[in-house]
Formats: sequence, structure tokens, C-alpha cells
Amino acid sequence: MSKGLKPWVVVLLGAGILIALLDYFHWDDRGWLLWQTADLDELQQKENIWLSDYRVVIQGKPLAWPVDEQASGLSWNPRTNTLFTVAGRSAKLVELSLEGKVLRAVELQGFADLEGIAVLNDGRFAVIDERNASLTVFELTDDTAHIAAKDWPTINLGASRAHNKGFEGIVWDEVHRRFLLAKERDPLGLYALPLAAGSAVAEMTEQDLIALPSEHIFALDFSGLALDPRTGHLLVLSDESRMLLELDEEGQPVSFMSFIMGFNGLTANINQAEGVAIDAEGTIYIMSEPNLFYVFTNQ
Repeated sequence: MSKGLKPWVVVLLGAGILIALLDYFHWDDRGWLLWQTADLDELQQKENIWLSDYRVVIQGKPLAWPVDEQASGLSWNPRTNTLFTVAGRSAKLVELSLEGKVLRAVELQGFADLEGIAVLNDGRFAVIDERNASLTVFELTDDTAHIAAKDWPTINLGASRAHNKGFEGIVWDEVHRRFLLAKERDPLGLYALPLAAGSAVAEMTEQDLIALPSEHIFALDFSGLALDPRTGHLLVLSDESRMLLELDEEGQPVSFMSFIMGFNGLTANINQAEGVAIDAEGTIYIMSEPNLFYVFTNQ
């Protein structure tokens, strides 16, 4: 008589492992969200971004990248109708066309590890330095060749929140006059940094950060943020979950897009997504390693 595991024990162990994996990767939460939103009619869906309706139109396009380093962060500039991203340790600000063509690169001096970028409505830019746990706001013109951190106001975000799992995502919320920030993990979190009328960026400190509820957001990490100018909904990017999640104005999950092959027209997985942006038409742009560019539309 075999002393191996009995068949029913193997079945139970397999079921336990499967349940644990489903819980860890939040597939149960995704299924629950799909069930909750299954009866929304077309009009209700149009009130949201509704990521399940999106299909990829540019897929894994390699960028003619000016430096031998991964891009991180992505933001749409309504004034130029172009995209901006940053290269971390080599400290470059790169402007891209909506088709992923590199238009120019600007040297950023005095930064250690850039991870996120945001464009403010007045044309200013903000970048996050994860290693220094700082946020710097500066101006950029068509002729700007370099930006030095020492010349512009910098906000200390708190070293205790940084290390290598610090702030990675940033977006400007014009309606509420605030930055929204995403801390990568350990623990992951969303924060608001209000900029009151008449106040200067240089006057702000880490004490001005406001923690936002994020325990209910089913993601393994946060790697980028974007704010839809049409609905005011927040897009939260998670590279470890291979997912883009839509949150409504109350911070509740509404829809999601999976970056796994076969979903939303993808013919291959999107690996390590590091930046997300959305324009006024609702077109979504994704940057992933190794400097691959994606565009999704709902047309």
C-alpha cells in the first residue's frame, strides 16, 4: 500500500494553493467588481472611463530612447498635446508625441532617482525623486536645455516614507488644487498634497500630506497615477498586479484593465508598467519596461 498522499489530500492542497493565489493577486476582488458592475447600462458606463471597453492600438512600440535607462512616469500636457516622461538616475526629462516619437530630452541636474512626473494646468511641471523623497516644481519652455533642482522649490516628502519603496506616482488635480501621490508599497498608499490659494510650493512640507483611504484598493503595488479630465476619475497603475484600475471621485473601484495577453486586444503581456497618462479624448498611454509604449482607445 502506497504511503504517498491520498488523492483527496492532494485535491485539498491544490484547492488551498489556488485560493491563496487568487487572494494574493486579488482575482477574487476583480471578479466581485465585475459582478457588481455587470448590470450597469450603457449610459451609466459612459459616466465612467470604463476600462473594459478599451482596446490597444499601439502595442509594445520600442522607443528611440536617448539614454540607456528605463523611463518612469508619464503625463499628458494639454498645452502642447504631447507626453512627458523621466529617466531615473540619468535624470532626463523626455517629451514624446502621442504616437511615441521622442521629440526632445532635457537634462535634469541635482536629482538622484526620478520616478514620476506631473503637468500642472498653468504649464509648470512637478517631478518626484524617490531616493531623496522630494517633489520639485519647475517651469519649462521650448528652449529649456536643462533644469537644476537647486533653482526651484522642493518639498520634502519624508524620508521615512521613501527608501526604495517610496513615492512613484504623481498627478495634478486642478479641480481640488492638489497633488495626488502614490507610494509604491510596504505599505502602499495614496496621499493628497493640497496647494491652497496664495500659498507657495516652497512653504509646503511633509506635514501637509494627507493620507487617503487605500486599503480597499486591490493592487499589490502602485506604480503610476493619471487623472481623467472628463470624469475626474483616478487611474491607478500597478505593475505587480499587471493592471490599471479606475477609481471614482469617492475613491471606489469602478473598472479595471488587465495587462495579461488576451485582454483588451493584447497579444503579449505588459511587463512592469511604469507610467500612465490620459488625454482630453480619453485615450490612455502606458509606458513599460524596457521602454515600450502602448496606446489604448475606446473608439
